[in-house]
Amino acid sequence: MRLPSLLRFRHLVLTLTSIALLTGCATDLVQRADALAAPAGLQREQVQGGPFLLTAYVHARPNAPLLRVYLEGDGRAWITRNQVSPDPTPHTAMGLRLAASDGGDVVYLARPCQFTPMARNPACQPAYWTGLRYSPEVVSAMDEALSHYVTRLQPARLELVGYSGGGALAVLLAARRKDVSAIRTVAGNLDHVAVNRWHAVSQMPGSLNAIDVASRVAGIPQRHVSGADDTVVPTAITRSYVDRVGRCAALTIVPDMAHESDWDRAWPSLLALPLPCTAQRP
Repeated sequence: MRLPSLLRFRHLVLTLTSIALLTGCATDLVQRADALAAPAGLQREQVQGGPFLLTAYVHARPNAPLLRVYLEGDGRAWITRNQVSPDPTPHTAMGLRLAASDGGDVVYLARPCQFTPMARNPACQPAYWTGLRYSPEVVSAMDEALSHYVTRLQPARLELVGYSGGGALAVLLAARRKDVSAIRTVAGNLDHVAVNRWHAVSQMPGSLNAIDVASRVAGIPQRHVSGADDTVVPTAITRSYVDRVGRCAALTIVPDMAHESDWDRAWPSLLALPLPCTAQRP
């Protein structure tokens, strides 16, 4: 075999091996998510959201008094500081862990391209889990999926819960809807401009920013939870968003918790905290 042919052959073998490894890894992560969701009665589904086929996990009764919809974080958007991940499916899936620890009527929505084969999602491009992760297209896709479940389940009240980047989407979704009764975030990225400035990384001009719509959600009861040891989204950034919203937003700082700590273990206690601007408890 000639040298150029040998090099091309080796490149083909490496490419096919990489694809196989990525496919196997993605399958393993879905299986792990299924195993995490099963004890809580959460069943995996797929729902169309704009051009994306989104993955959801559902355990909810029709006409429930309260439906909480959990929004996943950014997932594995980057492999390294400079290398984009080929698949944003989260390894920890904290948003799903929070949903599984809720105990009530819940829907979990993964972000575009998470937990779903890329072959079934031709719209999936790395931009949608990097610079466009909170773009109007992504928000619209999540909104369509959310509307699907609200129409199907007809809950009396609807709360949005977002982990990390899912917190940004919870606020952005609430700003465009009329049926959100409360917002909760855990380690939420509520000002990606400030967060990216903090980490000295590129800004995301194609993405909407939660803090920019603070006035539009000012009347919605909100509780935002931040870890005292969070260096990914520092508490100061969360506090800035809460201050911008005003009296209907509360900040809870949890000692000894970092961005990726075991939030699901603390979540039932955090859910028991009252929401501002309402006498109702969850």
